[in-house]
Amino acid sequence: MTRDIDPRLLRAFVAVAEELHFTRAAARLYTAQQALSRDIGRLERELGVDLFVRTTRQVAPTADAERLLPYARRLLLAQDELLAAAAGTGRPLLVDLNSAGMTSGRVLALARELAPDCELMARYESGLTGAAAEIAAGRLDVSFGRFAGLAPAARTALDHLPVRLEPMAVLLPEDHPLAALERVPLDALAGESVYAGAGNPRTREWTDLAILLFDGRDVAVAPPAPMAVGAEEFRRVMAKNRTPVLAVTGFPPMPGTVCRPITDPVPLSPLSMVWRRGLRHPGLDALRTAAARLAADEGWLRRTPGEWLPDQDAAVMRTAGRGPGRPGALTAEAPAE
Repeated sequence: MTRDIDPRLLRAFVAVAEELHFTRAAARLYTAQQALSRDIGRLERELGVDLFVRTTRQVAPTADAERLLPYARRLLLAQDELLAAAAGTGRPLLVDLNSAGMTSGRVLALARELAPDCELMARYESGLTGAAAEIAAGRLDVSFGRFAGLAPAARTALDHLPVRLEPMAVLLPEDHPLAALERVPLDALAGESVYAGAGNPRTREWTDLAILLFDGRDVAVAPPAPMAVGAEEFRRVMAKNRTPVLAVTGFPPMPGTVCRPITDPVPLSPLSMVWRRGLRHPGLDALRTAAARLAADEGWLRRTPGEWLPDQDAAVMRTAGRGPGRPGALTAEAPAE
């Protein structure tokens, strides 16, 4: 009998013992059923016992499996506690929402329900480019935004999970001529100068998306300006400058403004949850579960005809380590325009 057992084999054993079904256990462990069967066979050889009786109808634990299962659970618990102590997972997880009341806030709210013992603390860093630097430095744990808009060097230190393709909108002073429309065709913005965070080093990924969207459409990205902080200051600056602001359809209401969806085509803002590569924390697990569940339940990653998404964003969203058809995977019902 070997003196060292791979914890992966023990996790396979516990999963099969609890599910009594190889397919369900494989899905729980995010592995292939054939790989799971190989791991169980290897563990049986290393322990020198049979763990399961397999038939075409059911999987049943042997007496040896029932005797050894409590030991396996204690070993895995000890390993999890060791890793948690090393990673500091007892500490609060700092989660950047960019803005309150939007998609990221819904993900955080559900994650708190799923992991009530974890302290998930909200931050408002306003911009993934800035937040990514804070995540890489260990001063922030999770943020949300357009992952493809980050520099390639920054992306190498990060992992991400596609969450939503958010329809984009334009925020207008309530007496702006276009405010009377229920939806604003993109061509109707021709001749306008639209604010998209130009000059703000924390939101470069958003400004870059605006540049791609407006290219060849006679719509200008408004020049750099100091960022208005707070609803009252935002309202005052908009009333004074009358500059439309690029936003998403779920943008929180602002006094003196209206938010109108953009159409023809409908531009999509790709939102990912982003964290430091190698981060282990139960709060992160809860956030990932919450994001995947909401995306699947509400069709947040589904595409339909008449939508616009840059090719580079579609590629990055598809290659986020999630196979086709899994919850949270980007699905295209129509080709990109």
